[in-house]
Amino acid sequence: MSKLYYSSTRSNEEKLTFSEAVVRGIAPDGGLYVPSKFPKFDIFNKENLNLSYQEIAKKVLSLFAQDFTEEEINTCVYGAYDEKFENSKIAPLKVYEEFSFIELYHGKTLAFKDMALSILPYLMKTAAKKLETKEKIVILAATSGDTGKAALEGFADIEGTEIIVFYPTDGVSDVQKRQMTTQIGANTHVYGISGNFDDAQSGVKDLFMNDQLKKVLKSKGYIFSSANSINIGRLVPQIIYYISSYYNLVNQNIIKIGDPINVVVPTGNFGNILAAYYAKNIGLPVNKFICASNENNVLTDFIKTDVYDLDRPFNITISPSMDILISSNLERFLYEISGKDPKMIDELMKSLKSNGKYEITGSMKANMSDFYGGYAADTATIETIEALYIKYGYVVDPHTAVAYCVYKDYVKLTGDKTHTLIASTASPYKFTRSVAEGIGVPLGSYNDFELIDILSEKTGLTVPNSIKRLADREILHDSTCEKTELREVVESILQ
Repeated sequence: MSKLYYSSTRSNEEKLTFSEAVVRGIAPDGGLYVPSKFPKFDIFNKENLNLSYQEIAKKVLSLFAQDFTEEEINTCVYGAYDEKFENSKIAPLKVYEEFSFIELYHGKTLAFKDMALSILPYLMKTAAKKLETKEKIVILAATSGDTGKAALEGFADIEGTEIIVFYPTDGVSDVQKRQMTTQIGANTHVYGISGNFDDAQSGVKDLFMNDQLKKVLKSKGYIFSSANSINIGRLVPQIIYYISSYYNLVNQNIIKIGDPINVVVPTGNFGNILAAYYAKNIGLPVNKFICASNENNVLTDFIKTDVYDLDRPFNITISPSMDILISSNLERFLYEISGKDPKMIDELMKSLKSNGKYEITGSMKANMSDFYGGYAADTATIETIEALYIKYGYVVDPHTAVAYCVYKDYVKLTGDKTHTLIASTASPYKFTRSVAEGIGVPLGSYNDFELIDILSEKTGLTVPNSIKRLADREILHDSTCEKTELREVVESILQ
């Protein structure tokens, strides 16, 4: 069997190991690293039904990190998925009728980003050691709210690293902002920018592509890497929870092994739903991928029209982690449905940069027939939070509400009764104002932090330890910059 390697979505010139791809983060040509083939996971192996989350994680990671030893994978997995998760199942299921919520928010920062960013520092440190990397690794991250805190938490005081996070000052919730600005760690740096997430993401990508800057910093002993889902080491761990959830459904007699499922993911950057797509390619029987957007519905329109067009307003919504127009991980998906054609992907990305749009070919469209796109406006999102609470007593955050709303629209349109996994991507406590409004709590003059205790009293939900007394924590990072000043900020930190 030929070895799996990683190359750029925009060229086949490099053939890297998993370690090399993780440390680099992004390819020199601006492309994203993708596996040369999809390894196979035996979903029909009934012995897997008895495995813990950690044991499934080891199996999945060993398929993609083929240059890691078994001992190295064990160290990464058990270091990441331990008591820092308040639920011992790591990603528990809540089953209702024909659908289930995968709760991906029981880590320290209360969002699905913990599922991958708890293990990425271990993968990065192991990879750097294997490659005998002498330079200090500088983690650059743009965040729409959750990646930033999860990355800061994961890399804080990790030897041989510095982490710099940029977030849109007015594009995250008060709770998300306070989580980031109170982050401890001598190597952590947080900056709000005067722009939106797309500005932050584009600015970070430009830094990765700036050869002059990289040369200057390398002479000072630094190299860049990424904690965003552009890093393959961030994407691969997200495959795990889809496999684990499937076996949980089988163990609960909801489905039989081999039965197909649907997957619904609220997404702006396309990484989480791409992980589900990767899971299908290694063996998970998925019937339909339901891509749920908020009012920034560029992905919905793309799935329906074959055209990706940025010529639209950027909306600030109550589901801010999806307030994204440039979905960077979509590039990996395009690479697969193009038949792994890097020349085609390079042309599409150049068209996006110069014209703000691109159109895929008919054959590419045919290869995404298992995708459905829909979106929910803020009003419908609030109504969905209310409906779930009234009918099931289940409390969800706005992003999960978007997913459930789009799922209900899909079922109404198609009549599809296939059991469906819905990614519940954040704790209700991260978005207290919207959740309180949805379940009928009078907002009055309460701030977002006071609403934490009010929500707990109303719903009976335990307040997670990591968010208790958040309002009382000292703000350690109050710096801001213009969206054009990211290079200056980075150079000032890495003097």
